[in-house]
Amino acid sequence: MLRTSRNSSSIILGNLDWSPRQKGIMGRIAVTDGMAEAAVFILESAGHEVVLRHYNAKELRTGALSDFDAVVIRSATKMTAEAIEASCINGRLGFIGRAGVGVDNIDIESASENSVMVCNTPGASTKSVVELTIGHLIASTRFVARADRTLRSGGWAKKQLRGSELGGKRLGLIGFGRIARGVADLAHSFGMEVNAFDPYVSGDQAAELNCVMHDGVDGLFKACTHISIHCNLSKDTHHLVNHERLSMMPDIGADGTACGNHIVNCARGGIVDESAVLEALQSGKLSSAALDVFEVEPAIGNPLLEHERFHGSPHIGAATLEAQTRVGTEMAGLIVAFFNGERPESAIN
Repeated sequence: MLRTSRNSSSIILGNLDWSPRQKGIMGRIAVTDGMAEAAVFILESAGHEVVLRHYNAKELRTGALSDFDAVVIRSATKMTAEAIEASCINGRLGFIGRAGVGVDNIDIESASENSVMVCNTPGASTKSVVELTIGHLIASTRFVARADRTLRSGGWAKKQLRGSELGGKRLGLIGFGRIARGVADLAHSFGMEVNAFDPYVSGDQAAELNCVMHDGVDGLFKACTHISIHCNLSKDTHHLVNHERLSMMPDIGADGTACGNHIVNCARGGIVDESAVLEALQSGKLSSAALDVFEVEPAIGNPLLEHERFHGSPHIGAATLEAQTRVGTEMAGLIVAFFNGERPESAIN
């Protein structure tokens, strides 16, 4: 059953029976993981109350958001079914905004069952994640992190740190959405041959973007020495990058260079089987691995951190000044639209 008791009016949005508050009403908004000052200013200027405070899982499960009309979260806050139910049974929560792309930390089914709209900001952080992906790729093939660590420890490993160029190599993209296409554009400028697997993108669409599309993910691994992940985390993509597929990678670049194999993940933790990656690094099957996202975060004590050919970053794909401003202002616009009785552009349910 969908809850429709917040007021007497109801608007059908896709499959969601959404019962908004009266058009133009001022709302109380919880921002749990921070927000750009410019975005807070937009919301407050529109007459809404903004509360900047992080709530832990126990507080969410016991209805900490019951007194709010909307909540804006990032990756740190998990809006589980329990948290959503607790916020709706005796509360008025009607909007969950994900300031970012991935919504795997939101139970969409529960949100829909409770007439809570879910929106994200899919385009705002694209450029930042694209640049970080390319940065990790270059750092991997030129051993930048390893060179820095060696230098700081008093070593001068010039002969041991001979890397390889990106030009002439095949880059495999798992997923071919906005971010992957941005990575493809930059990869082309380096002279890479771009390959991809995405069941939702046709071969003709990929050809228009100068990309070779594969029918299956196994074919991508067999063809490419460099792999970058750009898909959502789901039951189907959990541990998509595993021991079997890593063993398929060719070691030799399209240009004949013995460049080794390289994995980069700036998408979602859990898509990569980290234990398989560690084994592949130890055996030499992988020459490098670079992760911005981990299956368990924070990744303190993760054994990957001890391997010399691994380098990582603490989930900072969207952590640029420019992206934070874009994400915040885009989300503020979505919230203003919601309270004006409109359907926000990025509504998911």
